[in-house]
Amino acid sequence: MISLGIDIGGTSVKAAGVRDGQVAWTASSSRYRRPKTEQIVEAIREVAAGHEVDAVGVCCPGLLDRTRRVITLSVNVPGLVDVPLDDIVARALGAGRTPAILSDANAMGYDVYANRRLAGRLLCLSLGTGVGASVVDDGKFLHVSGESPGHFGQLDVSLDENPPVGPDGGAGSLEAYIGAAALAARHGEGAVEKLTTADPAIRALVRAIRIAHAIYRPQHVCLAGGVGIRLAGLVAEIREAVAKDLTRVAREGWTLFTGEDDFHAARGVGRWAAELR
Repeated sequence: MISLGIDIGGTSVKAAGVRDGQVAWTASSSRYRRPKTEQIVEAIREVAAGHEVDAVGVCCPGLLDRTRRVITLSVNVPGLVDVPLDDIVARALGAGRTPAILSDANAMGYDVYANRRLAGRLLCLSLGTGVGASVVDDGKFLHVSGESPGHFGQLDVSLDENPPVGPDGGAGSLEAYIGAAALAARHGEGAVEKLTTADPAIRALVRAIRIAHAIYRPQHVCLAGGVGIRLAGLVAEIREAVAKDLTRVAREGWTLFTGEDDFHAARGVGRWAAELR
């Protein structure tokens, strides 16, 4: 049986085919920006072309109304809003498949937790077009607001009296500092590669992780997503900055690492869909 994991992101759709718990293939669609519904449908068709699948899982950014199975707010992917996810999948792949649904952040956290065979609590930060978070306790999700541990990307981490404003209108949000659009506006092409620990984006991230230690007390922190995985060269410096005079509430021996690639969310929701069969 092949389970298809579909990750509808802010700039493209990514997919992973999972067979017997192992990833059989991955694919990425052509890039888009603030896509309409039909663009999302076409992107799903593109990544699934040529593959027969038995189960489908979908993850995407935004506020999920699970009863209606619709996204009610998605700042970076407006074509998702108020369109049933079941309908989007049916239009792309044909009728007869009811997709399993996870948030993109939870799908990413689920895959990281499984791949690394972690124990204890993981805080997985999805740093990409937007910023999200998942908290995983021994394979189970911590939910505080809806199906999230809280809206981590909207955490106010203002560094001065004139903080940047995020896409949702919130001043000083973590997303306003380190979201992909904010980085591109400040640094242009190759923005992530230009970052140092002195950059406001990294200083804001350090502040956010310090706050997270007081709220969630994770044993592990993972920086994932398109921005997060590209911070591997700064991990040691970021951890040192976080640890300096960190509250004693934080757990001793906590780890910080980055994700491995751009397909964690697609793999995670594919695994999730397979396990629900």
